[in-house]
Amino acid sequence: MSIVKNGKYYFYDFVHEGKRYRKSCRTADKKLAEQVEISVKNDIIKQEHNLPSARNKNLLFQAAWESYLKNSGNTEKTIKSKIDSSKHILPVFKNKNLGRISSADIKNYQLERKLEVRNKPKNTDKREGEINYRSVNIELATLHHFFNYCMERNYIQSNPASRIKKLNELSRLKTLSDGDIKKLIASATNKLTRDIITFLIYTGCQKGEALNLKWDDVDLKNGVIAVKGTKTKYDRYIPISEALRGVLEGIKKNQGLYVFNNNGAKIGDFKRSFKTACRNAGLKDLRIHDLRHVFASKMVMNGTSLYITGKLLGHRTTQMTKRYSHLVPDTLRKAVNEVFGKNQQK
Repeated sequence: MSIVKNGKYYFYDFVHEGKRYRKSCRTADKKLAEQVEISVKNDIIKQEHNLPSARNKNLLFQAAWESYLKNSGNTEKTIKSKIDSSKHILPVFKNKNLGRISSADIKNYQLERKLEVRNKPKNTDKREGEINYRSVNIELATLHHFFNYCMERNYIQSNPASRIKKLNELSRLKTLSDGDIKKLIASATNKLTRDIITFLIYTGCQKGEALNLKWDDVDLKNGVIAVKGTKTKYDRYIPISEALRGVLEGIKKNQGLYVFNNNGAKIGDFKRSFKTACRNAGLKDLRIHDLRHVFASKMVMNGTSLYITGKLLGHRTTQMTKRYSHLVPDTLRKAVNEVFGKNQQK
């Protein structure tokens, strides 16, 4: 083998018929790099004899997958998601040649996983539209991302997971009454958790956006928060309500760059303290991300248009905000009743 490491990646470097071939394998995994070199050599020989190219037909899925997990630049959350997906994906594909996996193979995988979810005891006697296939969709999204990773490194020429439609996902739009909101905030066992929960409910921000918020992004004078580096890669601005202003003014600014911090140190998560607050408040099956839905639901139910609500949430398309459209009729009914609900007769 003529594999050498230069910086982050391995390179293949060999001479064939007096010509030198040297190029990055785009991987830090030596085993995978060796398979890439074999594929390149086979490809060169086939081209010399005018045979169909079979580049990377010998590259096993498992080797490429291990490289993907190591080198695809993951956050803690996405790493966990990919590991969970691996439990279902690897047993099916690990011994297959990467270049021979077709769209039909991916479609069959989706169908098999759909049947597995369909046959779970909790889904017995449920109609098709009542079953949530979100876990299968996450696995397909992971496969799609994986094959894009392989294309970027010239392991394959096309993505077999593209153009495969998602399965049904039940919309999870939890909301809370005003009483439950007060109870949840009051049930937090420390001021930091109480402040973060309040902030999320009053802004609709995602957890990561809140924990990454710096004081430089907060303009109390003009009453606006700049949310930067969002999931959609677009900055957006959120007005500071009077209730939120009180929360922000109650936080000491001399303890670090980040608004929410622990003695100056950035917070990684507050999942445990959030669960404690939920338990103390008697609120079951409530997740941190649900607070974003609480914000959106309250905005829509109080007459805010779906367009403006979507802008505040940072949605790139109106389709994402349409999940809250079922709340609009109640809002319209409330508005009409406020005007015409009383007896107009003198």
